[in-house]
Amino acid sequence: MPSITLTDEQVIQLVKQLSAEQQAEVFRFLLLQQWGQWESLSRYGTERVRVIAKECGYDWDAMTEEEREALIDHIVHED
Repeated sequence: MPSITLTDEQVIQLVKQLSAEQQAEVFRFLLLQQWGQWESLSRYGTERVRVIAKECGYDWDAMTEEEREALIDHIVHED
């Protein structure tokens, strides 16, 4: 089967010409291609935040959403 080489911009322009339904299908395809990496990153992030909370003297799973946000804010803006 013959193939053609397109630039990233050309591919984007072609996708823009698709109907909303076709664009959604392309999106689903691309999302599923990356799902394993996103899932792995999510698991890693979840594990790390629990460890960091424990190091700070907190139990991540027992914290409220507001307490979690405050801890993350403190960690991100730590001097």
